[in-house]
Amino acid sequence: MSAEAFDVAVVGGGLHGLSAALHLARTGRRVTVIERRWTGRHASGATAAGVRTLGRDIAEIPISLEAMAMWHRIADIVGDPCGFHAHGQLRVAETGEHMPALLQREAKIRSLGYAHEEIIDAAELRRLVPALSPHCVGALVARRDGAADPHRTILAFRRACEAENVAIVEDCGLEAVDRQGDDWLLVCGQRRFRAPVVVNAAGAWAARLAALFGDEIALGVRASMMIVTERLAPLLAPVVSVVGRALSFKQSDQGTLVIGGGLQGAADLDRERSSVDFTELAKGARAASDLFPAVRGVRIARCWTGIEAQTHDHLPVIGASPNAPGLFHAFGFSGHGFQLVPVVGAILTDLVVEGTTRREIAAFAPRRLMQERVAA
Repeated sequence: MSAEAFDVAVVGGGLHGLSAALHLARTGRRVTVIERRWTGRHASGATAAGVRTLGRDIAEIPISLEAMAMWHRIADIVGDPCGFHAHGQLRVAETGEHMPALLQREAKIRSLGYAHEEIIDAAELRRLVPALSPHCVGALVARRDGAADPHRTILAFRRACEAENVAIVEDCGLEAVDRQGDDWLLVCGQRRFRAPVVVNAAGAWAARLAALFGDEIALGVRASMMIVTERLAPLLAPVVSVVGRALSFKQSDQGTLVIGGGLQGAADLDRERSSVDFTELAKGARAASDLFPAVRGVRIARCWTGIEAQTHDHLPVIGASPNAPGLFHAFGFSGHGFQLVPVVGAILTDLVVEGTTRREIAAFAPRRLMQERVAA
């Protein structure tokens, strides 16, 4: 059986895989995206779609700020605004005891030369979020942050890929790999794909994929839960989180409230399913009603969870395999990968085309988790 030949095979049809495919195709590469189910099936389709620089790990700030600049011109990149609105993101202090942590954070990033996060007092907080409970005393804000529509974003990246002649192959699970000269042969049921370059963007299943190439990478999983309510009149514009509680709170364009914050359900990689823990999820609903008294009694329309990879240090894996020539990894975003989507595709394109990148990615090297796996 003959193999379909490409310059790059991207395994995983989530947003990071689509972004990599898009950027690579725009350099003239022949690219395919191989997806076991369908584009956006897991983490990308279950995300709250926060576009956040606020509170990033110091190692992520440079690429996060670059990604934010890209989000502010996302329509130029993918031909659609993706439902992105930059109404800001805030991390709220409910009491005076919570303010020192925010002040220390602001001082830390300013000492490093960054100015995208600023402390605001209760009066400015009330101006930005009038519906917030009056007991809150201040916040840390990133004013250019915001949120987008995840499904519109997936569709926009997919359409942009198709416009660049990326071959998107769905319902096609990778089963085995083999080395043939300078190429990798990818076996997917009855289909075969051949390419010298493979991008591993397989999300929660990325460690299993890496192992097929000989890379043993330590990787956990998470199943962050979300609540969406009935539609309400406009209540707030920014995305709100709070010190000491698992809460992320925003209102969509449709008027629904989207409540998350990292509360965890259960994930089953083998069955490709995740489930909601309603006892745990109630903590998010309680935090939302404490911070926004107006939502008490609002009806929940639905709740869900998705499956995503999580690393022990909560930093992603972005970089070339140290063992398998032509293999590049991009996974492990640990619940905060949506905002990084545009820049990660650009980084991977640097690595594939130039063999290096000017972006600061040393902290994301795959080897750090391979050493951990060996030590374990």
